[in-house]
Amino acid sequence: MEINDLTPAETRVWHAFASGASVDFRATEDEDPADGASWGPERTVRASVLRALLLDGPQEDGRVAALSLAGARVTERLDLQYATVDHPVRLRHCYFEEEPRFYGARLRELNLSESVLPGLVSHAVRVEGVLRLTRARFSGMVRLAGAEVTGSLYLESTRIDAPDAEGPVLQLNQAVLGADLWAPGLRAGGEVRLTGARVAGTVNLTDAVLGRPGGTALHAETLSAEADVVLRRAEVRGRLELRGARIPGRLDLSHARLANPGGTALRASSCVIGELWLREGPVVQGALNLRRTQVDVLFLQPEVVPAWVQLNDLTYTSLVPHEPAERRLPMLEKGDSYLPFLYEQLTAAAYRRIGDDDAARSVQLAKQRRRRRTLPWYGRLWGHLQDVTVGYGFRPVRAGGWLFSLLAAGALVYGLHHPPALKPDEAPDFNPVFYTLDLLLPVISFGQEAAFSPRGWYQTLSYVLVVTGWILATTVITGLTRTVSRQ
Repeated sequence: MEINDLTPAETRVWHAFASGASVDFRATEDEDPADGASWGPERTVRASVLRALLLDGPQEDGRVAALSLAGARVTERLDLQYATVDHPVRLRHCYFEEEPRFYGARLRELNLSESVLPGLVSHAVRVEGVLRLTRARFSGMVRLAGAEVTGSLYLESTRIDAPDAEGPVLQLNQAVLGADLWAPGLRAGGEVRLTGARVAGTVNLTDAVLGRPGGTALHAETLSAEADVVLRRAEVRGRLELRGARIPGRLDLSHARLANPGGTALRASSCVIGELWLREGPVVQGALNLRRTQVDVLFLQPEVVPAWVQLNDLTYTSLVPHEPAERRLPMLEKGDSYLPFLYEQLTAAAYRRIGDDDAARSVQLAKQRRRRRTLPWYGRLWGHLQDVTVGYGFRPVRAGGWLFSLLAAGALVYGLHHPPALKPDEAPDFNPVFYTLDLLLPVISFGQEAAFSPRGWYQTLSYVLVVTGWILATTVITGLTRTVSRQ
């Protein structure tokens, strides 16, 4: 391109490029680049001029050439597909009439911060440094699928509003980032796709607002982040999809608002997560799916658990904060079937681990009561009897109360009306207390039951005491056996 063909604004940019100097067309630092369509020729630069500079622009000896431009209106399309650009590209506070294309390009640095663009096409781009889109505003799709950035990708307070987009408005699927995905305050009116992305640092979506009601707002299946994934105070309207993610650090959903009524709000199944924090926020609107996930520390407050959860084969080493069993048990009742493993997991990770045996017994008792609902009528009847008498063996003190009451009743009745002896000459002296104990305790004999034989309803009472004693003894032995086997 001949320099004589350039406008005064373009000539200024051309001369500044060789030395890496910055050109700023802004009248004030707080002007809005959204008004760029009205900017005149004094601050208008053709994209073909920028392309010519980046591919074959002048350079000064001893200086680093760079395109550093602010406050410009860029006409035409900046097309650098498959190009190799060895110079930093900084186009801040600019207004683009057409979406730039960096498909398959190799760049040293790309900075489009605070600019207004109709979209961005940068599939498979490679940036040897950082890619900055801080506070940029897009009215179309941002395509970065398969991008490779050796440094960080910055999307702080970036806004993407693409109501007519036929697909995800932000595409980062299969992207590889050598550092962080730094996007606090990101606003995306559509699906954000991170499927298969690999991030060597942290995925920071603090205060982000992601909206695709009725669909998937954040699609991050098999995401691999080597540090944390942070969505503190984020608002996600639609499904948060994390199936198969690998997050050795923390998945932080503290103070987050997850809403997908009628569907799944959070699907983090088949994941491996160091710490999962779901706390200090409103109740999740929609289902919570943590099936087959492995978590070291599950920080889950009962207040945020929704009405429907799927926890099949969820394993965790510890559950915090410490809550009474009565506050944890409703979570296990919200699934679609009886899953004994959930009760065992809660007992081991939340209560036995810290020595809270009372809470552990409460969970085991709840497990038996839930199981009872799956049994036929005769099993349920026997279960109710075990529950009332000794709490399935987890309430042994209750058995002592029943035995003491029956002993007192039997001793009183038989003390007032002694049963006749079978062999008066050989029978020992009658003792109503030990006679009743003989009836109640099947494995102990004081010689009273064999020596005396009641008549009429007193005999019926003896049968009741014998049967009741067997029931109590059986349930107590069952409970003791269960308790010993858990130790």
